[in-house]
Amino acid sequence: MSIRVLIADDQMMVREGFSVLLGAMPDIEVVGEAVNGRDAVDRVRELAPDVVLMDIRMPELNGIEATREIVAADGGAKVLVLTTFDLDEYVYQALRAGASGFLLKDASARQLADGVRVVAAGEALLAPSVTRRLITEFSKLSEAPRLSATARAAYGDLTERETEVLVLIAQGLSNGEIAERLVVAESTIKTHVSRILVKLGLRDRTQAAVFAYEARLVTPG
Repeated sequence: MSIRVLIADDQMMVREGFSVLLGAMPDIEVVGEAVNGRDAVDRVRELAPDVVLMDIRMPELNGIEATREIVAADGGAKVLVLTTFDLDEYVYQALRAGASGFLLKDASARQLADGVRVVAAGEALLAPSVTRRLITEFSKLSEAPRLSATARAAYGDLTERETEVLVLIAQGLSNGEIAERLVVAESTIKTHVSRILVKLGLRDRTQAAVFAYEARLVTPG
């Protein structure tokens, strides 16, 4: 089955360009376009895409708020944030709102398609080096909020090993690197990651990394 994609951007040239690039992929289908955040929320409800390419800066409803509404609706759509700069001041907020990752607007056709596939598969589109740099930078720019009582309770349910894995996720290590560090099988780490996400009520490892910073398990720098 093809991956159903919705493109949300207020610039027509960007929408059309991405639509052409993705439409050329045999496993991806562009099912619609949205001209602003509010339109994106409505179109997600109408079209039920697998992945939403979401620009951050849009009129009526920005990409952050639109992402928050789409994720809260829990319809299964994954949000891949589009940004012009890799250290866009709003990217961290978008990740906290539930985005599964981010992609630069000048990405190649292959990077764009691969990004859509990664996010559709339920993974986070943040390379380890980007995870470290991005979250570190934004943790420095503004102090991350403290965890809610509910989140603190969920964190308390983690085992010692799960907490250890969570810290390594936040440091930007892949499952393979974590397995090597802890001298266990990669399949074991995948199981730990799955349990961490379930216990904390998180969508992917990007959200887990953000959680770890907000829990003060990892400090920026």
